[in-house]
Amino acid sequence: MHIKIIFKKTLDLNLTLGSTIGYVIGILMKRREKSMNMNFNFNNPTNLFFGSGMLNELGKQPMPGKKAMLLISNGKSTKANGSFDRTMEQLKLAGVDAAVFDKIMENPLKSVIMEGAAFAKYNNCDFIVALGGGAVLDASIAISAMATNPGDLWDYVQGGTGKGQPLVHKGLPIVTIATTAGTGSEINCFGVISNPDTNEKIGFGSPELVPVLSIVDPELMKTVPSKYTAYQGFDALFHNTEVMISNGVNIMSETLALSAIENIAKYLPRAVKDGNDLEAREHVAFGSTIAGMTMQLTSTTAKHSMEHSMSAYHHNLPHGAGLIMISKAFYEFFIERHACDAQFIKMAVAMGIENATKPEDFITALVKLQKDCGVDELKMSDYGFLPEESMTLAKGARSMQGGLFLANPCEMTDEDCASIFDKSYR
Repeated sequence: MHIKIIFKKTLDLNLTLGSTIGYVIGILMKRREKSMNMNFNFNNPTNLFFGSGMLNELGKQPMPGKKAMLLISNGKSTKANGSFDRTMEQLKLAGVDAAVFDKIMENPLKSVIMEGAAFAKYNNCDFIVALGGGAVLDASIAISAMATNPGDLWDYVQGGTGKGQPLVHKGLPIVTIATTAGTGSEINCFGVISNPDTNEKIGFGSPELVPVLSIVDPELMKTVPSKYTAYQGFDALFHNTEVMISNGVNIMSETLALSAIENIAKYLPRAVKDGNDLEAREHVAFGSTIAGMTMQLTSTTAKHSMEHSMSAYHHNLPHGAGLIMISKAFYEFFIERHACDAQFIKMAVAMGIENATKPEDFITALVKLQKDCGVDELKMSDYGFLPEESMTLAKGARSMQGGLFLANPCEMTDEDCASIFDKSYR
């Protein structure tokens, strides 16, 4: 394992890994459960700078090349909040020239990935700087691969209609600068790309595509609108809650995930209410970045497959919003089957129900958090979903990312999956 992490300031001592471990030990002493998996492999060679003001460290770091492709979204946020100009200044200090590609949208498309790869080649870029939220960070991974490899992105995609071929060449080095707290992609080697021609949204990545340098500066997140702060925060939360119920959870991923869940649950409502609350932004960003680690250690579950199917068929649906819509019914499915009761109780404790004794307490905490963040009234019908789509979405989830179903703590059939969509619909 080789990972260098620099934190600019110490987070609240009451929200440390140590406190989370204390919660875990307390629960374990109260009830019997199967032994925790003590085996894990963690290899993430990202040089991570976390903390307010850390963007100022970028220009002091050795860069992996001399000509950067600066990847940003097709919106105006990075230029409006000053992060674009600051990044350009830092690259100049590092002796790096940059060519700007500004066409990444929410739920990035395969066609834009291929266009970005061609742009990188045409401009002789030898590395990528991804400045943005989850879509930009995800896109950087795919563009990195296609800037150096022949053919089409779907030649290398595993699952669905992808051909599953191995990469021929190593991708361009990636530097990430996160401007939102949601995906954990800043230190991860996977991204999710949409292919509207086949109605697919599938994860793509490879260990050699992991970013070499990452900046997570919560000051860059203060201008994210309240609604998207909530969507992104719940995406980060669910990365960690899915790891907790995954049949591959281990002592390392559980400890990290519980710490992340605790931070997000306590501070996300504050960040949603006041975007300038830097303390809240820091703690939510911490939980999001930790998710990038937990997902390296343990797979997420079919919940992400299901949402990817939702936004593959309804491209205007924000990923986090889709996850929120199906969350209650999804977790209730496993609670009703007593698939991993102890894991739900641990999460309920981390989310603030200190005397939690039953798995349903997790649902109580989840519903309260959604209400506190103003996202409890999200409706699938507002995004064009129809009740009769449930089985189509279920089959799409399994065909696109069926591997995530294997991480579920018990079997989930297509009919079960469709039933979760039915229960979530309104």
